[in-house]
Amino acid sequence: MASSDVLAIERLSTGDIAAGLALSDAAGWNQTADDWSLFMGAGAAFGVRDEGGTLIATAAALPYDATTGWISMVLVDAAHRHRGIASQLVDACIASLRDAARTPVLDATPAGAAVYAKIGFVAGFAFDRWEGDAAPTHAIAAGERAVPAAPTQVETLIALDRSAGGVDRSLLLRSFIARPDTRAWLAAGGDGFAVRRAGRRAAQVGPIVATRDDDALGLLATAIDGGAGRVFIDVPAHRTSIADALVRRGFVRQRSFVRMALGNVGAAAARDRVFALAGPEFG
Repeated sequence: MASSDVLAIERLSTGDIAAGLALSDAAGWNQTADDWSLFMGAGAAFGVRDEGGTLIATAAALPYDATTGWISMVLVDAAHRHRGIASQLVDACIASLRDAARTPVLDATPAGAAVYAKIGFVAGFAFDRWEGDAAPTHAIAAGERAVPAAPTQVETLIALDRSAGGVDRSLLLRSFIARPDTRAWLAAGGDGFAVRRAGRRAAQVGPIVATRDDDALGLLATAIDGGAGRVFIDVPAHRTSIADALVRRGFVRQRSFVRMALGNVGAAAARDRVFALAGPEFG
């Protein structure tokens, strides 16, 4: 993924949060300043500036544990696209993760998947972003079985997430739960959870972890109805019970993605207890 022009790629810091947010806003994405703070503070965020010093492109590598890292936030200002900038930034992210012996994983659009496949990324499962409005209807009565999770129960959520997804995302869950607008719920049996957090364009529901479809549907209903306004949720394509429930609530499929990992299909495999994702930027 090399370009004939070698770019001056730099490591970004939390002082670049506003500039990163301006790029994601211009693209119509849903990330917040808190999200950018996590990428730049806990991860390796890379950027390119124009001659005037304005940030025009980014990509981020977020390490989760000793074996896995996430690549996301590949953004290029519209006036600077098709020049190989994104490719070189992705290369920087890959190098950052591989130097630490981590497998790079990402969520790609169908068009992006074809590009990533050429450099060794292998496809795992597909998922869809659904969009709709929160409107308490009790259409999924099982939602009444979920109970609010207290901030002090973050370690419980982390353990459930790690067990279900196979990756330690402690830094991600701690960041989510620490945000003032985040709400989380535990399944009545204590073996699943759901998170709803604020986004720039819509609330984001996910992850949702459960052992049974009924519990997942209950957590889904509680999380959607846990606040007013627009909601995004990213659902593995094989979770038809979730998709059917969203259709009944008037949600529509917005776009599709495929999870990919560099040379390791197991890192991109679907997980039995994961019913909704944290978002393509986080996995």
